Amino acid sequence: MSRPKLEVADIFRRHGEAWRRDSVGHVSCAQLRVMSAIEACRTAALGGHVERCEDCAHTRIAYNSCRNRHCPKCQWAAAAQWLAAREAELLPVPYYHVVFTLPAQIGAIAYHNKAKVYGLLFTAAAETLITIAADPKHLGARIGLTAVLHTWGQNLDHHPHVHCIVPGGGISPDGKRWVGCRSGFFLPVRVLSRLFRRLFLQGLVAAFKAGELQFFSDLGGLKDPDAFAAYLAPLLKSEWVVFAKRPFAGPEQVLAYLARYTHRVAIANSRLISLSDGKVCFRWKDYRQDGKGKAMTLQAGEFIRRFLMHTLPDGFHRIRHYGLFANGHRADMLNLCRTLLDTPSSSTAPNNSDAGDRPDITQDLHLCPCCGGRMKIIETFDGPYASRGEATDPKRVDSS
Repeated sequence: MSRPKLEVADIFRRHGEAWRRDSVGHVSCAQLRVMSAIEACRTAALGGHVERCEDCAHTRIAYNSCRNRHCPKCQWAAAAQWLAAREAELLPVPYYHVVFTLPAQIGAIAYHNKAKVYGLLFTAAAETLITIAADPKHLGARIGLTAVLHTWGQNLDHHPHVHCIVPGGGISPDGKRWVGCRSGFFLPVRVLSRLFRRLFLQGLVAAFKAGELQFFSDLGGLKDPDAFAAYLAPLLKSEWVVFAKRPFAGPEQVLAYLARYTHRVAIANSRLISLSDGKVCFRWKDYRQDGKGKAMTLQAGEFIRRFLMHTLPDGFHRIRHYGLFANGHRADMLNLCRTLLDTPSSSTAPNNSDAGDRPDITQDLHLCPCCGGRMKIIETFDGPYASRGEATDPKRVDSS
């Protein structure tokens, strides 16, 4: 695969130092770590190795990856390993894709309370799906789901939402049969939207009363209980966006979707067009105009600010499993589902950990670009960051 002509790392290296100086006091340690990791990724700073083809003796130098989960270059390997585990868990039923989006007013609160509000978004979305599915008026079954957090829109603005992948059915309350949903229909969107709104706002109010929310800048006045209540009042009646897409055609489509979404970062290097005169130009889709392709130009500093806006809190899991797929009993529940569906159990045991969000990335199969032979490592070397453990250990994982 050819390397993009322009990368986020190039923008950081060229304009990052000036942005750091201008942003003193307004940038977090986590964001600085993300910048440093992306700047150093696959450079001599992180060390690397020399490999030689066993057949034609072609030699090349390969530098270590940063393996930071926000790095555009490091996510394909993470996704590949995560998908291998998910492939073993797929059931022979239709799968549905449901998206829960926070209103812009809540997004503003979320920006200063990421761990709390993003976690609440996950919980409210999952509880909504599980509760409505359990209702005999709708499906009347226990379901499982995988949820993936995205915090960005196409133009890199702050747009928190979760993508949920849900099998089209579940286990009956007595655990003795599989209950499938109607063909082409999972659950009513309006019902999902209203329950999601209620559950989320209840959780947000509880967090406010417990003193777990912080308010800065233009939102500073929301520290007052009356002001906070007045701010939320319009949201009690507005329609919250819950979008249910058409079911996938088969397991292959589910995996293809997951490959695109699970380990995506705010912007891929392939979307970058140019960097000149201190400005970054990139491609984006305007979904207000049916996904029409456009180009957007930002000052380099503004581009960096928007990219780093999506840095997740330390240790925060952006991929989570609920219901039948919850980590504690996922293997047992999947086996029961296959039994009820009269489907042979997978030969590959499902991975019950959530390490897919922070995967143990293994070495790729290295093939010679000249003859296709096997490349063998003949020498390793450290970079100046090696003493700090930045990507020299192949089993190191990033939790920033």
